[in-house]
Amino acid sequence: MNRLYLLVVFVLLLPVYCKAQEYKHVPLEPESGIKVHRKTPKQEVQLLFPNLNKLPYYHDAKKLEVIRKLERKGRYDEVLPLLEAYVNNFGIENFYKETSLLWRLGQLLEKQGQTDKAKALYRMVLKHHRSDVRRVYSYYDSLEQNTKDYYVPLDYYYELVEYRKSIATFKPPKGVYLNMGNAINSPFEDYGPTINAEDEVLIFTSQRNTQGLNGRANEDLFYTRQQDGYWEEAKSFGKPINSIYNEGSACLSRDGNTLYFARCESPDGYGNCDIYVATKQADGTWGNIQNLGPKVNSSAWDSQPTLSTSEDTIYFASDRLGGFGLSDIYYTYKNKKGEWVPAENAGPVINTRESEVSPFFHPMYQVLYFSSRGQLYNFGDFDIYKTYRVGGQWQEPRNIGPLVNGRGSEYYFAIDSQSKNLYYARSEARDIHNLDLFSFPLPMEAHPLAVTKIEGTLLDSLTQKPLSGIISVIDLENGIEISSKYIRPDGTFEFDLIDNTRYMMLIQSPDFFTIEREISLMQDTALHIMTTLIDYSIPMVFKNIEFDQNRADIKEDMKPILDEVALFLVDHPTYRLEISGHTDAAGDPDFNLALSLDRADAIRRYIEGQGNITQGRIDAYGFGSTKPLREEKTQEDRRINRRVEFKLIKPKAPAQSTR
Repeated sequence: MNRLYLLVVFVLLLPVYCKAQEYKHVPLEPESGIKVHRKTPKQEVQLLFPNLNKLPYYHDAKKLEVIRKLERKGRYDEVLPLLEAYVNNFGIENFYKETSLLWRLGQLLEKQGQTDKAKALYRMVLKHHRSDVRRVYSYYDSLEQNTKDYYVPLDYYYELVEYRKSIATFKPPKGVYLNMGNAINSPFEDYGPTINAEDEVLIFTSQRNTQGLNGRANEDLFYTRQQDGYWEEAKSFGKPINSIYNEGSACLSRDGNTLYFARCESPDGYGNCDIYVATKQADGTWGNIQNLGPKVNSSAWDSQPTLSTSEDTIYFASDRLGGFGLSDIYYTYKNKKGEWVPAENAGPVINTRESEVSPFFHPMYQVLYFSSRGQLYNFGDFDIYKTYRVGGQWQEPRNIGPLVNGRGSEYYFAIDSQSKNLYYARSEARDIHNLDLFSFPLPMEAHPLAVTKIEGTLLDSLTQKPLSGIISVIDLENGIEISSKYIRPDGTFEFDLIDNTRYMMLIQSPDFFTIEREISLMQDTALHIMTTLIDYSIPMVFKNIEFDQNRADIKEDMKPILDEVALFLVDHPTYRLEISGHTDAAGDPDFNLALSLDRADAIRRYIEGQGNITQGRIDAYGFGSTKPLREEKTQEDRRINRRVEFKLIKPKAPAQSTR
């Protein structure tokens, strides 16, 4: 009998599905299954590049020649430390001029067994190359196919929800993209949300005000206040913040008395857009507006500031010369004198050869969110990513998933102080030039505290071959959405979840009954789950489907198993089911025949009602004592013969054409 074993966080046993011929418990084999680890983001293997913000390009012809000579002689053990030291001296230009050295170093490290460091270098090649690297993409994908996330497309995800909604424990909302409405959005572009520390004032940028006869768009700052859970109609900041120039992309200090924002085409600017600061006056108005100066601003576009949690660092976007791509994330911090130091590039892990924009630093945690079109694993054009700062280094950015990132572009991400709701601007793929503001509960993939990893492997325990299916995890305490994923090619899957929380795990596959079980990340224990792969050629007998003597009433302890059968039929709408009732040989044969049919019919009616199953998909038969499994010499023999058999009938595969 094929078996599937899972390992999670505390001990629980699924009802055992046994074939009629075997009818026995099977011992657990916990070596394969789901393994839950409680851990915070660990520092990834990263190279340090101390020259990044000191010199544009590093080149030493003599050192390169020594490296090449050793390579030609095959003395790779000597090449590795020399090449690693050379790459460590890279300036920004080296990343796109000499990506081949990053690739070569990665290959040498991989041969030495340093796979994690090699992958970090391969990622840099893919982010920064400016030539054809299809071979690198193919090689990297082969390395990562069993570690990357295989998200279920949203359309299909909602189809699964529709199949299950009549009996599933969890009913997620039909949609997640919740437009903030006409009180805030206009027919023009609205974007750049930021929210104050009390989560009661939302500031954003809008192009609804026009100037001149030609209707030239003018960017201004607007705000709205939240009253009784609703956002009021948006109002303009007015003068002196808004002017005849373009203003937008603001962020507030925690005390609400300092406003950083961008202003463009101003006579006191250093480029076409600069970052400014304003201070709230005693009468509640804004004043003392100052340009942050040439150490922060450049002769190009500088905008979209966000404050660190300590408020001594500003992250912003800029398309100044000397960056990695079209626009990069930069930062500046205050020195001991309280002055902003010259801006520095955030580095090759965050920035790519493409565009990185709209950074947002979480108000409580060391997490930076930003929008990018050059990071790996994009869903659309611009997607939003998050990266953790651990040990002074930014970790590899992670796409925050399809519940936020769609086929269009997503920008200007912000989260409230309690990490409950997100605010961001997005455009539809068909109308990329009209941004609107959206808000909805923060999905798990975007949550800053989703750092406890649950990992699983689904294998056939006899063949050790991976199984296919879809995994869904639901936050039972907070109602946070978690994107469903396909099981990876090697049978594994993983989710980053919030610690000390209860979840529902759903595992769906055509090979076995849907598993729906609660798990808890409250303690370091283990959960063993066992179920049986379905052999469609042999009827199944469920041990706890036993009726009271001479009765055909559905008992409470039968319902969990019958619900599983109903759920399978809901998840597999093309399958049919045959139910066969059997009795022992005691008593009147005609009465036994009628009783067995009544019991099969009772089960049919229950399953049809629970799953809203259309009539005709389930057939019920009664055989009385005419098909015994054993000769009845003992009471145990009679018990074995009293049974209900379930046989699932797969749809026939279409005939193959000979044409």
